[in-house]
Amino acid sequence: MFIDEVVITVKAGNGGDGSAAFRREKYIQFGGPDGGDGGNGGNVIFLADPNINTLIDFKFKKLFKAQNGENGQKKQMYGKTGEDLIIKVPVGTQIRDVETGKLLLDMNVPGESRLLLKGGRGGYGNVHFKSSVRKTPKIAGKGREGAEIKVKLELKLLADVALVGYPSVGKSSFINKVSAANSKVGNYHFTTLEPKLGVVRLEEGKSFVIADIPGLIEGAHQGVGLGYKFLRHIERCKMICHLVDVSEIEGRDAIQDYENINSELRKFSEKLAAKKQIVLANKMDLLWDMEKYEKFKAHVEAQGNEVFPVSVILNEGIKEVLYKMWNTLQKVEREPLEEEANIDEVLQELKGEAENFVITQDEDGVYVVEGRVVDEVLAKYVVTMDDESLVNFLHMMRSLGLEEALRDAGVEDGDTVRIAEVEFEYVE
Repeated sequence: MFIDEVVITVKAGNGGDGSAAFRREKYIQFGGPDGGDGGNGGNVIFLADPNINTLIDFKFKKLFKAQNGENGQKKQMYGKTGEDLIIKVPVGTQIRDVETGKLLLDMNVPGESRLLLKGGRGGYGNVHFKSSVRKTPKIAGKGREGAEIKVKLELKLLADVALVGYPSVGKSSFINKVSAANSKVGNYHFTTLEPKLGVVRLEEGKSFVIADIPGLIEGAHQGVGLGYKFLRHIERCKMICHLVDVSEIEGRDAIQDYENINSELRKFSEKLAAKKQIVLANKMDLLWDMEKYEKFKAHVEAQGNEVFPVSVILNEGIKEVLYKMWNTLQKVEREPLEEEANIDEVLQELKGEAENFVITQDEDGVYVVEGRVVDEVLAKYVVTMDDESLVNFLHMMRSLGLEEALRDAGVEDGDTVRIAEVEFEYVE
């Protein structure tokens, strides 16, 4: 099964908490702080694997999480770093943020490894909080939360030449003839239900990749038929090989077929329509009126495209076309890729600007303090439930504007205030 678009959620590992331990040894009465740092969380890394050609592995599993870092231990022992999560995808996969649609990674180089999300940093042990004033700090750094994001994986085949044309004009027969792609062939529409890649080898040092794209029909750019789903695969190609049935054996007009396909390419993307294109006038063995061919050729050449008369079934004219493709590819540069967005900026955009303090009252009349400042302080420190630790925490909150925010919210002397599940009495 060929799967070329999936949505998954990826999450970097959380950092481990630092330890708030103290040295406890025989004959040492007042051991100092001895807590080690927490380990960093694992990263989320994407790898472009040339041995994979579909996204089917992501059809059923939708959540991918890197390993969390371990907590720090006493005796200044650091927590173990979480293992990185390596996600293998086919070459040509683009990773986009689902909500904004921004391109985060473009995995277009075989074997390329790219970092998407960095694991949360481990928290500091309490040895880092010792000072001349604070001899026995009972707080430690809290491990940072690993970033999480929902992304869409879009596979765009990385081929040099894309075969386009109406269904049953001979594309599958052509790619089978010139490579070992083994596309299914039949005399009915939509024989090809998924893109096929084939390597064309002309001689030593001369080869290129060709993609058989399922037949396009009118309205493909709007999702009609199978066309729209596969138009994206043509975007990466250097050039287009357009097959047209000039025998008109199915009752369609060759010139109209040619114009309709180009119209669909143009409506999908002007950049796509501007790609170098050569036209194969196929089924010449079934054409009895050469005047039709001459008329078709004149029409196409008037638009600046070359026409090659071929009979794929009889293998006539194929060799000349393949060498023409090779020579053309040497002169055509692959178009610049879409610019990637900065993942940190995208995460910040998704997070939005939260208020510094959000103070509400519950049904018991207790004032509950939440907001960005509370989250940031709690994200930095492990607050143990002893008096010293709580006092230090409240001093930090006060210096960041909590007292003023409480007054603005109407808190009065003697009211109960709750922060991070800890309740205390407010005193003026």
